[in-house]
Amino acid sequence: MKYFGTDGIRGKAYDFITEEMSFRVGKSLHLFLNKTNKIIIARDTRISGEVIVKNIIKGALLAGIDVCDIGVYATPILAFASIQNDCFGVMVTASHNPYFDNGIKIFNRGQKSLTEDEILIEAVIDNDIDLSGVLPGKEITIPTILDEYYQLFKPFDMTLNLNIGLDLANGATIKSALKTLPNFVERYSVIGNEPNGININAECGSTHLDKLQSLVLENKLDLGIAFDGDGDRILVVDDEGEIIDGDLLIYIMAKYLKSQQLLNKNIVVLSKMSNLGIIKALSDLGIRVVQTDVGDKYIFKALDEEEATLGGENSGHIINKVLLKTGDGVLNAWYLLKILNYYQTKLSYLKKEVIYYPDKLVNIKNIDKNIASDPKIIELVKHYQNVLSSDGKVLVRASGTEPLIRVSVSAKTNELVDEIINDIVNKIKNKEKGE
Repeated sequence: MKYFGTDGIRGKAYDFITEEMSFRVGKSLHLFLNKTNKIIIARDTRISGEVIVKNIIKGALLAGIDVCDIGVYATPILAFASIQNDCFGVMVTASHNPYFDNGIKIFNRGQKSLTEDEILIEAVIDNDIDLSGVLPGKEITIPTILDEYYQLFKPFDMTLNLNIGLDLANGATIKSALKTLPNFVERYSVIGNEPNGININAECGSTHLDKLQSLVLENKLDLGIAFDGDGDRILVVDDEGEIIDGDLLIYIMAKYLKSQQLLNKNIVVLSKMSNLGIIKALSDLGIRVVQTDVGDKYIFKALDEEEATLGGENSGHIINKVLLKTGDGVLNAWYLLKILNYYQTKLSYLKKEVIYYPDKLVNIKNIDKNIASDPKIIELVKHYQNVLSSDGKVLVRASGTEPLIRVSVSAKTNELVDEIINDIVNKIKNKEKGE
């Protein structure tokens, strides 16, 4: 694909994602009039979002599509709205990336756009489309969108004696998180809640947890919760200041769902990046793990194929179908609080059930991503995977959203992890030099 990656279109705002590209994406929606005659559009808080949205709307109206712009709201709300209103949704966001990036995600009734649809959109981006004679669409309002979304929080009928720290990443959850949390938690502290267009994800949110860790420790909070810029991810800091990643959160949710007979077929879907300790701990609970390539579209596909309830990635993107058909950071956060209330314990206690294997991730930045597919690199990865067998894993993959290659190694000892990862990283860098 030329423009679409693993999570929609993403790149530098104004440079890669230009006003013309945005306009043509809107116009391309004419090709899907057999699937929808309206779209709902939203954006996160980054400064370029308003211009991109404006141009997508302009193109969509010319394409004969009615458009409802709900403004700054999290991606899961947009996805949910597209389900409820039986239509397409367009989210303008670069998720956890810095403010100078932006992106366009397209949903069809809550599901990410199909590859065949993305091919059609890319053709319009490159070659435009003649819309002469098309009856223009109109801008509309759907007043029930937010009320219907907030109904999802009705089951969280609880009053918790917890003191919570919250990091909103100066992003799209600033409305939904602060509207819902006070319904069942009286004591909480908030950071990352003053977006100015350029501070989204800047030293805050799920990709920068230092400030939240300090907030939890200095104020002796029960836990801290962090979202990413568009609100579909959650990472947590426990009362000891330690990070609880998406894998461990999925383990805790899986254990609870199984106890409530809500974990369909006792299956959990994880990516190949997941720690082996999580997989073994789930197995001890009688839960089978299905692993996929990295990317939420692969998680979604496996969830459908396996008819599973729960899945996600260690980055904190969690799909819990008991709550919603897509990943929602806020819903998952409050669900975690419900689980802690059920067990009447602290997160630092629950985490002790899982013994992590040593692992390490190295991001090699500003490099030709094709090197990840070089036959010699692939052969090297296979060699080390054979050496480790079932007691470790080796992954080398090009990022679908950034100009970098990720190298991940897990094994029984830190020394072995370092030895393998250093060898692979050095060989990739040598390839870049032509050696």
